[in-house]
Amino acid sequence: MQTEAHVDMKPERARAAPAAWRPFQILKRLMPRGLYGRSLIIIVAPMVLLQFVVTYVFLERHWQLVTQRLSAKTVAEIALMLAEFNENPTPLQASRIAARANAHLGLPIAFLDGEVLPETPSSSGSLLDNSLNDELRLRVERPFWINTMQYDKYVDIRIAYNGGVMRILTPASHVYASNWHIFLVWMFGTSVVLIIVAIVFLRNQIRPIERLAEAATSFGKGRDVPSYRPQGAAEVRSAAQAFMDMHARIKRQIEQRTAMLAGVSHDLRTPLTRFKLQLAMLGDAPEIEELRADISEMERMLEDYLEFARGHQGETSEETDLTELIEEVRADAQRKGYELRLDLHGDLVLPLRRHAFKRCLTNIVDNACKHAPHVWITAIHGTDDAGDGGGIDILIDDDGAGIPDDQLEEVFRPFYRLDAARNLEDGGSGLGLAIARDIARGHGGDIVLARSPMGGLRAIIHVPV
Repeated sequence: MQTEAHVDMKPERARAAPAAWRPFQILKRLMPRGLYGRSLIIIVAPMVLLQFVVTYVFLERHWQLVTQRLSAKTVAEIALMLAEFNENPTPLQASRIAARANAHLGLPIAFLDGEVLPETPSSSGSLLDNSLNDELRLRVERPFWINTMQYDKYVDIRIAYNGGVMRILTPASHVYASNWHIFLVWMFGTSVVLIIVAIVFLRNQIRPIERLAEAATSFGKGRDVPSYRPQGAAEVRSAAQAFMDMHARIKRQIEQRTAMLAGVSHDLRTPLTRFKLQLAMLGDAPEIEELRADISEMERMLEDYLEFARGHQGETSEETDLTELIEEVRADAQRKGYELRLDLHGDLVLPLRRHAFKRCLTNIVDNACKHAPHVWITAIHGTDDAGDGGGIDILIDDDGAGIPDDQLEEVFRPFYRLDAARNLEDGGSGLGLAIARDIARGHGGDIVLARSPMGGLRAIIHVPV
């Protein structure tokens, strides 16, 4: 029974865990994706938050203290004038006190005989109301009524005396601090200055990282980066230098491999040339024609081996219109007796190693034409899966026999041959698809095979822009 209870509780924990972490997932989605935005938030957010906290605490304490002192001063003046009036409660004394208060203290005062205090509540519960209430209870010790909301620039204070009411319209600036906006201006001003400084300095620190990322992306797409130089902080320079060293090692390795295989190819061409010369002198017997065909096949295989070893190196990228390039491939196919249908959409201009990419397209198209009566080529300028950059997809469809699903990836292996009804490399070296994918990946893209809506095989060549 204990085991069953333990097992039953696991799904509940599994369901409760995502709910507990949901706020963090929402926060993660709201965070900027770039290093610049995140660094800016990390630096600016604590500073701005600290500004708000410090300013709020300081403003609250300052405003409360100043308001209490101003209220105490004003109530003390009122208590003094009320005491003078109580010593001689005559209309003449009231007039004298009102005149002195207005002239020397700026307090309009009126002694209203026969009046009573309003019945409405005399306090709204604000800081000023509480401060005035405390001071009036302490110093006047008579019934009173105050109103801080009726007038914008005055506070209405009324104090009862024997036979009437003493009314004072004191200026609001006499009883509470009115310069709070200075602190808000200081808070926002300093925050803006801090943000501007952080933006300027962070931008300069992030730019070398962005340039390193751009150089790595360009190198991954098969484009040269001759103008890139390490810049920025020591750590960024170190990473940039490591990237440049890696770039140099890869190029050197490819050049050495290409030179070695070119030498091998050259050495093998020499005896093949001698064989061809000797066969040319032997006549045109059927056995001789078979030998000539074998030698021609060996030459084509050597060219494929060298092309595979060379890859897409040795050619610089240039702005290429894929529309024109696909038209050239179509013309080459028509000269061989094949017919292609084209459907091209959008802006198809991007940097490519033109001759290498044409070889990639030609290999795929030739394979389709050899095993299907109809071939369609569609080019679309769309968006990458990440949504952060454009890409071009070239779809090559046919209505042939196709190949099994479990071998759609295997056919890209060098020298791989199919035993099924459709052999994509029939009569070749087994390197056509491997060369095509190597060229596509050298441009930062890839080639994927799938079933075609036309009934045969679909080859999708994706190239990022």
